[in-house]
Amino acid sequence: MSVTQVAAYAAPAPKAPLERTTVPRRPVGEHDVLIDIKYSGICHSDIHQARDGWGEGIFPMVPGHEIAGVVAEVGPGVTRFAVGDRVGVGCIVDSCRECEQCLAGQEQYCAEGITGTYNALDKNGEPTYGGYSTHIVVDENYTVRIPDGLALDVAAPLLCAGITLYSPLRHWQAGPGKKVAVVGLGGLGHMGVKIAHALGAEVTVLSQSLRKKEDGLRLGASHYYATSDETTFEKLAGSFDLIVSTVSAPLPLDAYLRLLKVDGAFVNVGAPEEPVALNLFSVIGGRKTLAGSMIGGIAETQEMLDFCAEHGLGSEIEVIAAEQVNEAYERVLASDVRYRFVIDAATI
Repeated sequence: MSVTQVAAYAAPAPKAPLERTTVPRRPVGEHDVLIDIKYSGICHSDIHQARDGWGEGIFPMVPGHEIAGVVAEVGPGVTRFAVGDRVGVGCIVDSCRECEQCLAGQEQYCAEGITGTYNALDKNGEPTYGGYSTHIVVDENYTVRIPDGLALDVAAPLLCAGITLYSPLRHWQAGPGKKVAVVGLGGLGHMGVKIAHALGAEVTVLSQSLRKKEDGLRLGASHYYATSDETTFEKLAGSFDLIVSTVSAPLPLDAYLRLLKVDGAFVNVGAPEEPVALNLFSVIGGRKTLAGSMIGGIAETQEMLDFCAEHGLGSEIEVIAAEQVNEAYERVLASDVRYRFVIDAATI
């Protein structure tokens, strides 16, 4: 395949509605795979970036870093994949490959900075365009295999939402004997509940209301509390080994840190656009950790997919046509999806 134009949905400018267009894809290089995209998840970070919420973006912008598809062509040097393989692409399509983090399989923390699947510039200075499109060309080293046990539509959100929760849960050793709380039961949080439960932890959901309690318990939580009820913070003081916050709005961190046991950790994977306030005595008392975590490396993403296939864990999805993407964005902001929109790429 030479450089060609493929159909896509793009935001032409910050905060502008997404519209159908075409974008260029590079020729299939020595170690590249051409992927016929089947499904692309809609992540809240797509909305942040398309609306310049995290800083100035590159426009026109084709969002999408939860990509599931089938290999349509491989470069002559490709050894990991063959035409017809079921594959996925997450948030990273390149990194420096030489720094300590890259060599350790933690490409997400590349010292030179990652090349994002979209809203980034590749090594040739060309913009990257994401998964809201029919095809994408990606280096085989940044492509993962989707196990046969996972349908492509429910697998797509795992490429961001799944790994974003799997990585901190594994790093902070969620498992038998550990009490884990997940803050927010949305696109990220519902996967956190599923994965933490499958790892053997006792899981609690902390949500603004009890509206989704039945879902939370069905997905694997043992307990479900409303954070709008002030007594929740009194009842649960000193309860948790690990709290993972998936929300993208500022939280009263001091109140949440009081819920940790001594040596407990509060890990942020949701990224508010605004700064947050903190009284340092909230971490000093109890030797507590306030931390963050960003997706996972390529090897860990493959590990996560294999784990999810083994335990039958896919995302809870609502499949939409591409022309519904702007409506879907508004519904995500209104928390009106259970729990991840997935675009059927055949409709682009």
